[in-house]
Amino acid sequence: MPATTDLCDAHENKLVDGTLRVLATHFQRYGKHTSFSGTVKTLKVFEDNSLVRSAVESAGNGRVLVVDGAASMRCALLGGNLGKLAEQNGWAGVVLNAPIRDSDEIDACAIGVRALGTCPVKSKKTGAGNFDVRLAFGGVTIKPDDWCYTDRDGVLFSDLELS
Repeated sequence: MPATTDLCDAHENKLVDGTLRVLATHFQRYGKHTSFSGTVKTLKVFEDNSLVRSAVESAGNGRVLVVDGAASMRCALLGGNLGKLAEQNGWAGVVLNAPIRDSDEIDACAIGVRALGTCPVKSKKTGAGNFDVRLAFGGVTIKPDDWCYTDRDGVLFSDLELS
């Protein structure tokens, strides 16, 4: 995977026209993989991780699950069990506009995770939320089937696959 810095340098015109977007830097790194990339599956929820579980129980096929949890810090949307499911089912990574819990367990998983931090409280389980919707957080918009490129320097979202 090319470095995010190299992608930004090679595609300055896409940064200008908005087809390449840089997520705000306040997201924390978790999981064994500091670098990951793939096409995006989007999910919008609020303090409920039922659909996060549904997603990571399905075949990831190297995709990145991007979850907008409305930046609520009152509960975690991903824990150790779901991190393990994401790893087992072939997800490249998860980007959460919310916190995680069981950070040591997630750090042991062979996936990449970006989240707002940690919270020990578990979420509700009502099944509320929507897949495959446009998301807006961290200063960017994210659409289903965008490409996500992530490494230690940042998180990028692109309308198209970049080389």
